[in-house]
Amino acid sequence: MLIYYAIAKKWLRNTVAGLMSLVIASVLVACASETPKGSPAPTVDQVRGHADRTFEKLKQEEQERAAQPPVPR
Repeated sequence: MLIYYAIAKKWLRNTVAGLMSLVIASVLVACASETPKGSPAPTVDQVRGHADRTFEKLKQEEQERAAQPPVPR
């Protein structure tokens, strides 16, 4: 019985050491990888262009709403 206990203890120790090595290697690889770069910030001209288009759409919707007669309730 004592022999089986020693074998089981050695197997358990090797398994735990292997798993810990795998975790440590995973952490090291994850930390060593290059961080992804975010998208570049929009330029002032791009922001202005988007704002102008949105403002034109709002003006057009307002004109369409003013041309329609009010809906009776």
